[in-house]
Amino acid sequence: VADFSAIEARVIAWLAGEQWVNEVFATHGKIYEATASQMFGVPVEKIVKGNPEYSLRQKGKVATLALGYQGGVNSLISMGALGMGLTEEELPEIVDRWRQANPRIVDLWYQVGNAALAVMESAQPQAIHGLIFALEGDLLYGQSFLTVRLPSGRKLFYPKPFLKENQFGRPAVHYYTVGQQTRKWEVASTYGGKMVENIVQAIARDCLAETLKRIDARGLQVVFHVHDEVIIDAPMETTVEEICGLMAEPIPWAPGLILRGAGFESSYYMKD
Repeated sequence: VADFSAIEARVIAWLAGEQWVNEVFATHGKIYEATASQMFGVPVEKIVKGNPEYSLRQKGKVATLALGYQGGVNSLISMGALGMGLTEEELPEIVDRWRQANPRIVDLWYQVGNAALAVMESAQPQAIHGLIFALEGDLLYGQSFLTVRLPSGRKLFYPKPFLKENQFGRPAVHYYTVGQQTRKWEVASTYGGKMVENIVQAIARDCLAETLKRIDARGLQVVFHVHDEVIIDAPMETTVEEICGLMAEPIPWAPGLILRGAGFESSYYMKD
């Protein structure tokens, strides 16, 4: 059983060009400590068990997990910030500090949102950060899609898109989707951070697809996969290190994206 280590944090930093995050993943990989260091101006070497600065790691962790897609205080709460010993009063500061430490990721939210709006207003393709936004389909008969071409060449499709004011009174892209609760077609609105989430998770999926092909080329059997995790029914001589090595190999369409795998062996499927 093996999965990618912090793949969404890796992909969004790579896509946005947040260089200090990329350097963390290229070296020690301690993203929670490094994030706390950036947020609070504390040397990362001090954020270790036994030091008072180690309490900052929790703030770096919950910020990394909750704030990458334009979330705020409510996202921190949903990610369990209050259960980690943080108080509601200190959450706005955590949001502000994380955004100040990650300006290129913040820029990415607005660049993606503006590109989608520009496509809807002009019907002309927009290209940013290796992504191509376009309107495709038959506009006359309503069979149209807002598409986002990913670095892998695959596309995301937002069906029947149109512009309309959102609940904040701002123009926003709306599209049709199948509701998770109703299981019926309904209208949803989106924005830069939410589209970045879709894009990052789609790129992470494409990374997994590359790994699945590599594993198959070794003659190994993938029994199933869950999110970014692969489960392989393998001969005894196959090692966890071998599979993690496949997950860390560079991806041709994502130059500079640094991936790592972590895993374990078991006689049955379980979570580590």
